[in-house]
Amino acid sequence: MRALLGWCAAAVALSVSSSSWAADTVLDLSGAVPDDTLRHFFVDFDVPAGIKEIEIAHDDLSEDNILDWGLVDDKGAFRGWGGGNTENAVVGEQAASRSYLPGPIAAGKWRVVVGKAKIKQKPASFSLKVTLRDAPTLPAQSTRKKYAAPAPLSTETRWYAGDFHVHSLESGDAQPALDEIAAFAKSRKLDFVMLSDHNTVSQLDFYDAVQKKHPTLLFLPGVEFTTYWGHAGGIGSTAYVDDKTELSGNSIAAAAKAFRDQGALFSINHPTLTLGDACIGCGWEHDLPVDQIDAVEIATGKFGVLTQSAVLFWDDLCAKGRHLAALGGSDDHKAGVDESPTQSPIGSPTTMVYAKALSVQAVIDAVKTGRTVVKLFGPEDPMIELSSSVAPTGDTVSAPKTELSATITGGIGFVARFVKNGEAQADTEIDSDPFVLKLSASAPASGEDRIRVEVLEGSLRHTVTSHLWLTKSAPGSDAGPGGAGGGGSGGSSASGDNDGGCGCGMARGPIVGWLALVGLGVAALALRRKTD
Repeated sequence: MRALLGWCAAAVALSVSSSSWAADTVLDLSGAVPDDTLRHFFVDFDVPAGIKEIEIAHDDLSEDNILDWGLVDDKGAFRGWGGGNTENAVVGEQAASRSYLPGPIAAGKWRVVVGKAKIKQKPASFSLKVTLRDAPTLPAQSTRKKYAAPAPLSTETRWYAGDFHVHSLESGDAQPALDEIAAFAKSRKLDFVMLSDHNTVSQLDFYDAVQKKHPTLLFLPGVEFTTYWGHAGGIGSTAYVDDKTELSGNSIAAAAKAFRDQGALFSINHPTLTLGDACIGCGWEHDLPVDQIDAVEIATGKFGVLTQSAVLFWDDLCAKGRHLAALGGSDDHKAGVDESPTQSPIGSPTTMVYAKALSVQAVIDAVKTGRTVVKLFGPEDPMIELSSSVAPTGDTVSAPKTELSATITGGIGFVARFVKNGEAQADTEIDSDPFVLKLSASAPASGEDRIRVEVLEGSLRHTVTSHLWLTKSAPGSDAGPGGAGGGGSGGSSASGDNDGGCGCGMARGPIVGWLALVGLGVAALALRRKTD
């Protein structure tokens, strides 16, 4: 039972003695899990004046059922999301356990948020005990500080290497401290990492301290927006966005807008990773207009078998007119240490961004304009620099004709090819370093063509660029965050359904699931839970 583990972990974490034990008030809020179609429910409790700390002990009381846990305060404001954390959650005025936020504890009605991640055994019940204290047990956390973007670490315009999908111990299913992440990322010569912890912004409180200790590695703010119907990266996000998309007043469209309203980008993570209970909610099933999406994670982890279906998903969305950047993320949960068959170290894959500086805004801007290259297996993979004889505006070349050049370094022995509108052109063997691949391209009579370059070893992709878009007309003034000229079609969507001729439903079907299992190994099925 997770309760026993939780109490043991809490006993260690709260080893600092306190005189408040005699004044503790314990509320037993255990009960039955509602047997309805909603995936979340709330358990309310009253907090009287003078409370300094709240501790929540929870258990799903089943080896077959999985419940997730979080907390909102008397105003309905986010105070933490532990997801599947096994230990107790503790929230105080000046300290909080991982995944949770410290702050004032006002009198009023607070709520425990419960997510029904998996309900196999019915009727389902849960154990929930809330302890209210008038004195804290956790020592004050002086290293926590409100997030503010750091000054640029470099003002040089160049390609920067990073990872857009890394988990820290602030995710319930991850382990590493930020210093461990920094050390491993620097060992792979990365310039930035984005901590994409599940539905929490608690990691941001620790950015200031770790950024000062590692002045050459940019910690990019972000989150993994984790729902039971798909996961997305909030690139640059610094504020919590409600993930309970099925509840009244919420929706996936409202969530995507909330990210963009704070200046962040919305990127679909591992869209075709459909493994059922082995990876709950990992495959993308939401119905979201493509003009609300900014990027797609075409490579997740070190498993190239997943990339083919993810690239097809990305191509399908781009075919609807949306300029979407290609991204890659390791989904690392252990800072590169003791990686199992289902894990991948930071930097595998690596995403290169052509940015005007090593700063938060410059990296975001590079993704907005599609200036990205994904190295699927790591920083050692070949590099591609795609250029046009007619200078592009953002990612759009406006001219009847242009000469495209792909300069490839580190690629001897591989093959390279252009891909036009999703169709691969002829393969060319790379026999020099650097190697230049050229293509004379004419803009279509109407609309846009999209062209990218790939480097392969046999049939296995190693490096993929984002697209350059060719049009006879000037780029649209309403480009949107997805890239210059990428207005998109509001009627098209990214969905598990085959809306409007979308091919992504087929790309995520049983064949993809089977291939993913081959790539990940049978070990994935043995996991009681993996939330990404």
